Amino acid sequence: MMRLTFILFALAVGQAATLSAQKAHPVWEAPYKQGIAARVEDHIITFDELRRELAPLVPRVRDSARSRAEFEHRMSELYFEVLQNLIDSILIVKEFSKKEFTIPQNYVENEFDRILIEDFNNDRGKFHEYLKGQGLNVREFRRDLKERIIVSVMRGEKRKSQSQISPERIENFYRENMIHFYEDEAVKLRIITLRPLADESPDLMRQNVEKVLAELDRGEPFEEVARKYSQDSRRERGGDWGWIKRPDLKEELAMVAFDLEPGTHSEPLNIDGQTMILYVEEARPEGIQPLVEVRDRIEEILASQLARQTQDQWLERLRKQAYIRYF
Repeated sequence: MMRLTFILFALAVGQAATLSAQKAHPVWEAPYKQGIAARVEDHIITFDELRRELAPLVPRVRDSARSRAEFEHRMSELYFEVLQNLIDSILIVKEFSKKEFTIPQNYVENEFDRILIEDFNNDRGKFHEYLKGQGLNVREFRRDLKERIIVSVMRGEKRKSQSQISPERIENFYRENMIHFYEDEAVKLRIITLRPLADESPDLMRQNVEKVLAELDRGEPFEEVARKYSQDSRRERGGDWGWIKRPDLKEELAMVAFDLEPGTHSEPLNIDGQTMILYVEEARPEGIQPLVEVRDRIEEILASQLARQTQDQWLERLRKQAYIRYF
């Protein structure tokens, strides 16, 4: 029954997606206006609820799918993912009530006001039109908003890891995943770009270049000189281009940049009618990053994995303790 329901559901989604591509404002209609998709304790999840949750996601899936078969496969996965999220949300809210936790009303009001301002430009008319399209009233919207806040808070609490990640576990992860910490050769680069003004003589351009070089040779910080003279979009950042890999630069620039010693600048280079002076702050050879440089990142990865496992175990416990029926 569940499989047949989804086939009908997916076909309708595909038809709606095709039609929506021809409209300025795509509208997706679910195959069932009424009907129960699942029951969780004394709560029911209708196909209309699924339509509301899935509708914003359909264009993204449609645009990225390379074939109808891929679209239907990804919609199948998305269907069950959204349904499971709806089920889990009901279980989380039930657990919240069981624990006799509370959410301050001002949390809900503040979020309500934020949505009204950011999503509807504080236009209550547009907001009520949206609610009408969703088949909701303000009271139901506030209830759903409060439940979403509860779910977010409860999930956030379960994601917090209470244990330290041991050094041994970090080192093991590093050894097993060293290839993921490989870095290409790169330089931290700043550039001063000088462009001739309209009708500017070559002599005047040369004088400007010499003035820049004179200040650099006197020991003026490169970034300060760049802010004063550079004529490109990075001027306000002191000519900062950040970390650059060799393939990311034109060959004539890369040859100079990767031959500079850190803390030194190049001679003026004439590139495409403009003069450029390069400065390398730091250089990084290609190779595997040492553990000391990636330890914090590995700890974050492992903590995230542990938190995910904890949350999954918590949700699995809630599911086992609840009555859930799929239709």
